[in-house]
Amino acid sequence: MNIKSQIEISLRARVTLLVLVTVEEERMLAIIREICEADGRNSLSWDVADGFQVMTSGSVEVPSARDPLTALEQIDRATSQSVFVLKDFHDCWDNTQVRRKLRTVAQKLRYTSKSIIVISPHKEIPLELENNSVSLEIPLPGPKELETVLDDLTRNSAIKMQLTPLGREKLIRAAVGLTVAQAQRVFAKAVVIDGRLDDRDIELVSREKQQIIRNNPALEYYSVTESPDNVGGLDVLKNWLQLRERAFGSDARNYGLPVPRGIALIGIPGTGKSLTAKMIGGLWRIPLLRLDIGALFGSLVGESEARARQALRLAEAVAPCVLWIDEIEKGLAQGGLDSGTSSRVFATLLTWMQEKTAPCFVVATANNIASIPPELLRKGRFDEVFFLDLPTQEERQAIFSVHLNKRNRLVQDYQIDRLAKAAEGYVGAEIEQAIIDAMYIGFNEQREITTQDILRAIKKQVPLSVSQKEIVNALRNWLQEGRAQSASFAEVKEAAKKFVPLQLHSSKTDKDR
Repeated sequence: MNIKSQIEISLRARVTLLVLVTVEEERMLAIIREICEADGRNSLSWDVADGFQVMTSGSVEVPSARDPLTALEQIDRATSQSVFVLKDFHDCWDNTQVRRKLRTVAQKLRYTSKSIIVISPHKEIPLELENNSVSLEIPLPGPKELETVLDDLTRNSAIKMQLTPLGREKLIRAAVGLTVAQAQRVFAKAVVIDGRLDDRDIELVSREKQQIIRNNPALEYYSVTESPDNVGGLDVLKNWLQLRERAFGSDARNYGLPVPRGIALIGIPGTGKSLTAKMIGGLWRIPLLRLDIGALFGSLVGESEARARQALRLAEAVAPCVLWIDEIEKGLAQGGLDSGTSSRVFATLLTWMQEKTAPCFVVATANNIASIPPELLRKGRFDEVFFLDLPTQEERQAIFSVHLNKRNRLVQDYQIDRLAKAAEGYVGAEIEQAIIDAMYIGFNEQREITTQDILRAIKKQVPLSVSQKEIVNALRNWLQEGRAQSASFAEVKEAAKKFVPLQLHSSKTDKDR
């Protein structure tokens, strides 16, 4: 049921106090006006600046009131069967007299055909008003509404429409996630640039949407730059992702497949969890959004939960997308030192992950297993939990090749086998740093780097598998117990069954390496 139908049913059911939670005031006023004119009802709006204003075309007496108490008294006395829209009225709820008067008027209107609609950007309403009100959270406009916005703009004969049918569909899809006002502005901007709308404007709309997403402090838009070729190893995980590459289309729905929900990437720091999240957006060619949990927390009561809901609604509006939550265990630490705020934000996130219907694929990464609440990892919230272990010999070879290629070096110029053996127990981030350290040596000596340079850089490092031996062994033991699926080759699964704790490698000589 669309939002217009929901409002219409609420008014016909004589809901006396209807709260519309949205930032799109103009859009709501237009919908209410359309409903009232279709039903032959009068409608008036009120705000502290202009008082009462007539919204519909019928003749109606306009009361005079500039303060909220007087406005409510005038609504109570009005004889016409009207809908009264109160703008910015959430700012008046802190006043005890206003709350009491609104509650009284809402109760009395049950015996009339009058209704009050409050348009508010905040979901929270005073406790004493909850029993007398109905609250509707207004979603962002969908493709049909955005198509209407585009049609209204292009009715101007001076605008040249050169969109192909496919280009028109892509342009509207690119605008999903914008409000009506934002879509109007970006379509108009595209026309102003060259006096026409064509398929080239799709990229402009996408860029504008990226900027609007960036205005939300909790969401960060990542350009799709990584591909599976930029990630060494992790073949089991890559195969799993490739099987689901087409799962967001209508063909998958017709086949009976559900939309993939998400994955949890658990493992040793530096093994490529964040890089994998970026790679998924590139593999599936859908937007990648990073949710910054720290930015969700605010100082006011209820503000953190509201920010979480707003960010998740925006992610749904942009869907299909990948929603990346990095180091989730740190953002949702259960310390009990914040009056339960983190617990409530965590509950909001869990509920959304369980109930979401929009194609938002969640990728959550974590290093500290002990800090992850068990309810987060259960089936239904994630499709699979992958463990990223220390890279195997073959994976280390692939990682060296990736980072040498990235820096415009020919892989065949280096002894990759020897480098991979020397880097046993090293994670991908440490391998990359060894190459960078070797390049500094070559750069300052004005020569090309050699295998021996990289070997010396490896020897100088103290890998996590040595400096954090106990923690790394505890993490690997988690895989051995069968609590997750290995993201690497099948040999890693077998190795987990014959699990042997890591031994220190510090006694190895350069020759041994």
